[in-house]
Amino acid sequence: MSNKDTFFKYITEGNTTKGDFIPVGAAMLDSETITGAHVKIPLKTMNRHGLIAGATGTGKTKSLQVLAENLSDKGVPVLLMDIKGDLSGLAQPSPGHAKIDERHEKIGLPFEAKSFPVEILTLSEQDGVRLRATVSEFGPVLLSRILDLSETQTGVVAVIFQYCDDHQMPVLDLKDFKKILQYATQEGKDEFTEAYGRISTASTGAILRKIVELEQQGADLFFGETSFDVDDLLRVNNEGRGYINIMRLTDIQDRPKLFSTFMLSLLAEIYSTFPEQGDSDRPELIIFIDEAHLIFNEASKALLSQIESIVKLIRSKGVGLYFVTQNPTDVPEGVLGQLGLKIQHALRAFTAKDRKAIKLTAENYPDSEYYDTTEVLTSLGIGEALVSALDEKGRPTPLAATMMRAPMSRMDVLTETELGSLLSNSKLVKKYNKTVDRESAYEMLNKKIELAETEEAKEKVRQEREALKKAQSKQREYSTTRRKSTAMNPIVKVLTSATFIRSVFSILTKVIKK
Repeated sequence: MSNKDTFFKYITEGNTTKGDFIPVGAAMLDSETITGAHVKIPLKTMNRHGLIAGATGTGKTKSLQVLAENLSDKGVPVLLMDIKGDLSGLAQPSPGHAKIDERHEKIGLPFEAKSFPVEILTLSEQDGVRLRATVSEFGPVLLSRILDLSETQTGVVAVIFQYCDDHQMPVLDLKDFKKILQYATQEGKDEFTEAYGRISTASTGAILRKIVELEQQGADLFFGETSFDVDDLLRVNNEGRGYINIMRLTDIQDRPKLFSTFMLSLLAEIYSTFPEQGDSDRPELIIFIDEAHLIFNEASKALLSQIESIVKLIRSKGVGLYFVTQNPTDVPEGVLGQLGLKIQHALRAFTAKDRKAIKLTAENYPDSEYYDTTEVLTSLGIGEALVSALDEKGRPTPLAATMMRAPMSRMDVLTETELGSLLSNSKLVKKYNKTVDRESAYEMLNKKIELAETEEAKEKVRQEREALKKAQSKQREYSTTRRKSTAMNPIVKVLTSATFIRSVFSILTKVIKK
C-alpha cells in the first residue's frame, strides 16, 4: 500500500462518525489534496468550543462562514460577531466562480450556491435589531467586574442593588444607577446610614468615574429597555434552517469595553436561562467571536476569571463558543485549554517573536507522523488550514492539513438596498427597535427628593408661623400687664393728676413769698 493510500485510510477512519457531521474539506499530503479524504466535525462535539486562527488574509473569515452555513443547514442557530463588516453576504447566494468549482473537485464535494436566513443585530445606532440589557439584569457581581472595582467599591454596589430591591426601584439604565449613587451620599445619606451603614463619598465617586468611562464607549446606548430576550437567538425558519444572527460591530473596534460588556452579559444570560442539555447529539447555539483579542486585551483579572468560568460551564447548556483571532496566543491559556476544535490557518514568521509564537502554537496540536507542524504552519496557502477536532467520544481526530471548502453564500457585504430589504422584513426589528423609558429609579428618586424638599419647606413655614405666633402672644401679654399695672395703682394716679400738681405749685408759691 502506497503512502498516499495509507494516509487516505488514516484520515477516513479517524473521521468516521455515527451521527451528523460537517465536512470542512479534504486532507492534504505533501501539498497535494487527497480527494475524498474528508475532514469532518461531528455535530455532537461542537458545543466543546473552538478556535479559528491565522494571519491576515489566510481565510479565517471564510472558514467561519463555512461553519456558520453548515450549522444553519443542520438547524442550529448561530450568532456571529462581525467586526470587519464582511459577513452580511451570508444572506445572498454565492455568484460562483471557476476557482471554486476547481477547489471542490479536488476536495470531492459538490458545490451548491445558496443564501441563508439572516438577522442583523447592532449594539449602536447602526441599522439592525437593537440589543439592550438593563443594569438590574447584570447584577452587582457582574457589573462590578466589568467596571473593575475594588472589594470595597463592590460592596457599595451590592448595597445599592439591595436598596433598590428593598424599595422596588427598577434600575434600567446608567442614568438610574448614577442617580442612586449620588442619592446614597447626599439626600439619602441618613437613610442609607441607618439601614446599611455609612457609604463613603470617595467610593461612590470612584464608581461614578468608572461609569462615565463606560458611557464614553457607548454603553448608554446598550443599557436600557427593551431588553433583548436570548431565546430569540434560537429561531429556525419554516424550512427548519437555523437563523444566522450577525452582530454588526464595525463602529466599536475602538471601544473594547463595550464589546466585552455585551459579551459577558450575553453569556451570563444564556447560562442562567438555557436548560441543561446533557449529552446531546447537536448544539443548541454556536457563537463566533471575531477579533477575540478585543475581549481579552482590555479585560481585568476578575473579568478574565469570569470569562474562563463561563467557557467551562456554558457547554453544558448546549452552547459552543468559537474564538476567531490572528494568533492563538491572543487567547488566555485557561480558555485555550477548553477548545476542542482548532482550525489553524497560516502564520507568518517575520520576527523572532513570531517564530517563538509559531513554535508555541505547534505544541498545542497532536503529534503526526505525516506533518512537521511547525513547518506546515508557515507554508499553508490561502484557504488551507491545520484542523484538529474531537470525535464523538471526545478524542482528538487525526491532525490534517486541509483544503477548506468554499462558502455557499456570497463572500462580500450586502448592498444598502439588500440590507434595507432584509431589515424591513425582520420581526425582531419591530420588536426591539422601539425605545421604552418607563418610570425607574431615576424618576422615583427625583420624586422622593422633591417630596422631601416640599415637606421640609412646609415644616419650615410651620415653624416660622409658630415662632411668629409666640412672639405676638408675648407682645400682647406685655401690653396687657403694663395697662393693668398702671390702672391698679391709685397713688400714682393721684400724684400725676393736674389738680394735685396745681395745689403743690400754690403751696410752694406762698412759702416763697413769706
